[in-house]
Amino acid sequence: MTRLGRLALIIAVLVIAADQAVKAWILYGLKLPLLVSQPVFGPLSLTMVWNSGVSFGFLRAEHDLARWLLSAFSILVAGLLVGWVRKADRPLFAVSVGLVIGGALGNVIDRIRLGAVADFVDVSKLYFPWVFNVADSAISIGIVLLLLDMLIQDNRERGAKAAGDAA
Repeated sequence: MTRLGRLALIIAVLVIAADQAVKAWILYGLKLPLLVSQPVFGPLSLTMVWNSGVSFGFLRAEHDLARWLLSAFSILVAGLLVGWVRKADRPLFAVSVGLVIGGALGNVIDRIRLGAVADFVDVSKLYFPWVFNVADSAISIGIVLLLLDMLIQDNRERGAKAAGDAA
């Protein structure tokens, strides 16, 4: 495994730890399920939502079989990403995949342990309709960074090809 592959796995572990720590505080420290919603400041509120679907509540999965299938699928994807990132040679790629792996596994832990994913970050006053969590944020940021890495890599390859054609 490359140094960047190890970095990706460290990032994944840090995301899982942060996600689970914040969720523990939300559920057991703040006891948000009892409060339902708590304004924080400005457009930010903490609102308890139990998400049985995929990220941001897409594809709701109310049946227990769907919960386990979603969990298995997420673990499979995370495993494939671990295999992919093991040979990482670009820092942005390693960081982005580490974020996605950590986010996916953070939500799997909830799905297995709690039966659904604990979502609580509510910025609906900014016209963002979904309530989300740290893991969802890591996945979203990771995907954006992965797309950026692909664009950068594509531009590098085009530049190298153009330089080779000119020679």
